[in-house]
Amino acid sequence: MKLGIHAYAWCSQWSNETLDLIDRVKKLGLDFIEIPLMCLETFDGPAIRERLKSVGLDSCTSTVLLGDTDISSDDPAIRAKGVGYLKACVKATHAIGATSFSGVIYAQHVKPQARRPTEATWDHSARCLREVADLAADLGVTLGLEPVNRYESHLVNTCAQALHLKNLIDRKNIRIHLDTYHMNIEEKSFYEATKLAGQDLIHYHLCENDRGIPGTGLVDWDGIFRALAELKYNGYAALESFVDCTDNMNTWVWRQLAPNGDTLVREGVKFIQSMQKRHGL
Repeated sequence: MKLGIHAYAWCSQWSNETLDLIDRVKKLGLDFIEIPLMCLETFDGPAIRERLKSVGLDSCTSTVLLGDTDISSDDPAIRAKGVGYLKACVKATHAIGATSFSGVIYAQHVKPQARRPTEATWDHSARCLREVADLAADLGVTLGLEPVNRYESHLVNTCAQALHLKNLIDRKNIRIHLDTYHMNIEEKSFYEATKLAGQDLIHYHLCENDRGIPGTGLVDWDGIFRALAELKYNGYAALESFVDCTDNMNTWVWRQLAPNGDTLVREGVKFIQSMQKRHGL
């Protein structure tokens, strides 16, 4: 398993001013950094690729869709803008030498909604992602669908729903990205949901139930790592915990979940590495 961390542990927006985080992650002994693509305007692909190469660090990328890029929308203009944005994200991923791009890429994140999704909603999302997946395949990039909780999406909340959308898209480079924070709300079992993802699992966000330091809350870490060991999982797994609110993505952190970002990272990494050792990952 490749152990890494999301850049949001320290920064609210990626830019060349945060390139030093690549060095910081390397010094922590981690395998990769997850770079957010929320603001492509401040994303300098060549600079990131050069810094990653110079320190010898792997990377992956992620994002969420907003209201004007919602590919599940009934408005064809919004869907077209969403496809354009996701294609730009795929190209940005390829530009830094990464091969994994994931997140809430199937519908608007935190979409105001008063009804369950219709078949048309699923179809809009699948058709758009099929087009994005075709470009991604040409560039050697795999797409990961990340289920999130009911308060952040009405479309994909569970691993089973993510697999359903994957089947609708029907492309070989579509995979599953699980997140323990959301699983704590939506899944019946961390172990069973992880096993259900199976060989389609490409990325895992390792979060405590309150987004604080892993190992200090209610998440069934033994169940998760037992499943990952049985799957012989060798994909990405990133700490995605937050201390501060960000300027471009609502993380709903209204209290201090750790003394500071460094403490969160240090103690979180130590705990996750102990779980890896316990379960032979």
